[in-house]
Amino acid sequence: MRPVRLATALATALVAALATATPSALATPSTRAATPVAANGQLTVCGTKLCNHNGKAVQLRGMSSHGTQWYPHCLTGGSLDALAGDWKADVLRVSTYVQEGGYETDPKKYTDLAHSLIEQATARGMYVIVDWHMLSPGDPHANLARARTFFTEIAKRHHGKSNVLYEIANEPSAVSWSRVKSYAEQIIPVIRNIDGNAPVLVGTRAWSSFGVSEGADEREVVNNPVKAANILYTFHFYAASHREEYLDTLARAAEKLPVFVTEFGTQNYAGEGANDFAMSQKYLDLMASKKISWVNWNFSDDHRSGAVFKTGTCDKGGPWTGTAPLKPAGVWIRERMRTADDF
Repeated sequence: MRPVRLATALATALVAALATATPSALATPSTRAATPVAANGQLTVCGTKLCNHNGKAVQLRGMSSHGTQWYPHCLTGGSLDALAGDWKADVLRVSTYVQEGGYETDPKKYTDLAHSLIEQATARGMYVIVDWHMLSPGDPHANLARARTFFTEIAKRHHGKSNVLYEIANEPSAVSWSRVKSYAEQIIPVIRNIDGNAPVLVGTRAWSSFGVSEGADEREVVNNPVKAANILYTFHFYAASHREEYLDTLARAAEKLPVFVTEFGTQNYAGEGANDFAMSQKYLDLMASKKISWVNWNFSDDHRSGAVFKTGTCDKGGPWTGTAPLKPAGVWIRERMRTADDF
């Protein structure tokens, strides 16, 4: 996603508050008989699927945060309780933007904030995707040194956990697949040398579209995969913009490669405009049939239609549960998360 956001004074103040939160101050996990992590344990890639500790293919479903530099006040004890319990989410994606007022402005602050949110997801029995949200520039090598530092620090803090997945490059663009692959093959060992068990999510080119947005397709990855084990490739779509060509690409790719949809929306590619729930349901049906895990964009109250909460909800501190605080996209995705078969 490629938006520009305004930070609020409240959001800035809450960065420090969230970064110092401790698990002992957090509420109880999801009300399911077993939390996602308790039921599935350490995940690993088996063939083209993401599998649990028993080797059973699983499909995780969850939400992505917005940029933590803009919307930390949407990630509170109450909202995360709602995500785990009321929404029955399996996974939280923590989006640490590199540019746009994010990580590069204060690496310690945003590393600590990511750390806090990982701990909070863990306390609620959810999986957590650590998203290195590089966007512009589109070449992930531009932030290679920063990525090494960030993932080293995150892996050192969390390598003993069974619920962490590392997404190493959000949406590469205007760069060749070989260039993205080269970056991945440099960053994956940084993580593996510290955390040898966690799955790593590798962004694909053209905004994680397997190249479709720049005239290519999944064959460039199939024919030249990253030289690493226990990885999945990411695919992003926005249903009102990305039609059958993208849907068909996802279907073909999932036959040959392990795929994780780490970002999607029911609107246009900017996460705004009218919702296309019919096309979105086609994607959800495909992902269910192929056990492709997914994360929806985004768990905030941004003014765009893709933010699940009505504008002002986070500033007011909720309410978080039920459908009253939700925009139409929030109502729709919450219902599909709640009614899906467990794991």
